[in-house]
Amino acid sequence: MSDLPLRDRDSSRSQAVRATLELLASMRFAISLLTVICIASVIGTVLKQHEPLVNYVNQFGPFWAQLFLALKLNAVYSAWWFLLILAFLVISTSLCVSRHAPKYLADIRTYKENIREQSLKAFHHRAEAEVAGSTEEAAKRLGQQLASGGWKVKLQQRDTAAGPGWMLAAKAGAANKLGYIAAHCAIVLICLGGLFDGDLIVRAQMLLGGKTPYTGGGMISDVAPEHRLSTKNPTFRGNLMVSEGTQSGTAILSQSDGILLQELPFSVELKKFIVEYYSTGMPKLFASDIVIHDRETGEKLEKRVEVNHPASYKGIEIYQSSFDDGGSSVKMHALPMDGVSQPFDVEGVIGSSSDFVRQLAGGKQDKLTLEYTALRTINVENFGGQDKSGSGTDVRKVDLKQSIENRLGAAHKTTDKKDLRNIGPSVGYKLRDASGQAREFQNYMLPVDTGDGQPVFLLGVRENQADQMRYLRVPADPEGTMNTFMQLRQAMQNRALAEKAARAYVQKAVDVSRPELAEPLTQSALKALELFAGQDRKIKGPEGKPLGGLQAISNFMDSNVPEAERERAGEVLVRILNGVLFELAQQVRQQAGLKPLESNEKTQSFMTQAVFSLSDAQFYPAPVVFMLQDFKQVQASVFQVARAPGKNVVYLGCALLIIGVFAMLYVRDRRIWIWLTPHNGASHANMALSTNRKTLDGDREFAMLAEKLIGAQPLPKKTPGGSV
Repeated sequence: MSDLPLRDRDSSRSQAVRATLELLASMRFAISLLTVICIASVIGTVLKQHEPLVNYVNQFGPFWAQLFLALKLNAVYSAWWFLLILAFLVISTSLCVSRHAPKYLADIRTYKENIREQSLKAFHHRAEAEVAGSTEEAAKRLGQQLASGGWKVKLQQRDTAAGPGWMLAAKAGAANKLGYIAAHCAIVLICLGGLFDGDLIVRAQMLLGGKTPYTGGGMISDVAPEHRLSTKNPTFRGNLMVSEGTQSGTAILSQSDGILLQELPFSVELKKFIVEYYSTGMPKLFASDIVIHDRETGEKLEKRVEVNHPASYKGIEIYQSSFDDGGSSVKMHALPMDGVSQPFDVEGVIGSSSDFVRQLAGGKQDKLTLEYTALRTINVENFGGQDKSGSGTDVRKVDLKQSIENRLGAAHKTTDKKDLRNIGPSVGYKLRDASGQAREFQNYMLPVDTGDGQPVFLLGVRENQADQMRYLRVPADPEGTMNTFMQLRQAMQNRALAEKAARAYVQKAVDVSRPELAEPLTQSALKALELFAGQDRKIKGPEGKPLGGLQAISNFMDSNVPEAERERAGEVLVRILNGVLFELAQQVRQQAGLKPLESNEKTQSFMTQAVFSLSDAQFYPAPVVFMLQDFKQVQASVFQVARAPGKNVVYLGCALLIIGVFAMLYVRDRRIWIWLTPHNGASHANMALSTNRKTLDGDREFAMLAEKLIGAQPLPKKTPGGSV
């Protein structure tokens, strides 16, 4: 037991309670809480919330991802510490209001007419003068003048040695005190509305109601009741995805460790998703024509949902959040990238997958899974930043006036000109091997002119979502296809076609007067093509596989040609390679029944890009490339559905905050006292003014009132030392 007497223990407890209340009600404590809330809000804005853990691991690494998860930074606004800070802020502000509001309200009601005459001499604004009439007449006259100016006036009679004296007390700007109360009450209301519309209610149901997040897959209808929230849930905010021609009535609430399903009292049917574009291809309107089906009454209600124009039904707001693919069907043509596989066609639906088996040498099989991930019919890219001349700034073309004008004007003005172009549809897919490892691909359906005049097919690939897409640029032939390139890649592995192309090149390159050069040049051409095709087993890459392309030729030159002769020999060998590849391209086009390539700049540009693409194609990480041939788009709208009863509380708090801040900043609380005493048949007036802020406006107002009321000039304020 404690040795302290019972009275001392009670006293110490009461002191601790008072100290705690003083801390909670202090302004420093409230400002500290607001600072922490602001920092947390910045984190919640910068860091994407409620993302899967693998996304944080890919972006920040496993250590930081686990740290973010432990501190709940991936769900800041629903974290226990954030809600606790909000709760303490509500308590602190409420205590502050409860402590000061009664004093402010009492101060508003009182006129402070009992102030002493001697106290008026200590005010910063004061004046003295003689006024006509008795003290009573002067008090009533001055009171009427102040009342006509919007002041509230109260008169008090006092007995003095010289006769009856009158104290005139007037006040104006009492709304300044109400502004303080309104601003602090607004903070309480906004925090309460935020707490009520946040995850607090959902968390309470998970803690007390036996609700748990769902982490599996499958159909929504198969999810157990413990993962579903009732239609009577007072507050929630989730996403609802609806494809065209279908309807759904179950929203998804993302949680850090899974999802919860929120049942709606209605279902939403998407009749049509509408998207409109500017001439540049940029979207300017997203809208959804929907039909709301009431589950109880069967009523049908047609509405349109646009960005910033939600639909409302039974207290639930339906916002246009985004859009997605609703199960579009695609037809793709598989082209071999390894020079061995055969072309084939495949069809699928976005979101589904297809399995196929690839035959390897030695009777082995390679099982691959093709996952259809995305279909984008519009792809707008900026081609304005490219330097098509390939050189730096030409000083002869610098216009000083235009340069200055480009940097003046609106803040969003830039010196870079944008050239936005729609480069057509693209398809995204993943190729997953038997071990479960997958790569992501994005291929464009149409050839793209990137600025050099040679259209190319862009074949994108990346190892994981955190990486940027890397593109293989395959040149389009005169027919606008990849056929010539693919056939050329396969023909490089055909010894008979290679010899035929080499002899055709030699026949054109060697002078008929020197036939002895034909055979050596033929062997050099075959060697160059062999190196480029990766058929020289002695030259291997980093992984021990045969190396081809321009890198193989470079390695061969480093090993077999003296350093002094490498540059010249390399130029000759590359020129021979270009000539052989051109003849090989002519042969494959002849076999395909196509017109031969013409000897012009377009053909030269095509062959130059083909050499680079053939060299890079050896590093393409897939045996086949799937090109989009046809599609049937089915769009889906992603709606955000929210029941937010605290919204009205927040709106009320915002209105009070605006009123309160305006009142505190622009309304000055002023009080005037005029003490009238008899003097030589007239009245002596001693006037003073008090204001909550010392401003030049206050000085001018007092000078005007002193002149108008008692005909006096303000007296200078005495300094503490007694001088004027």
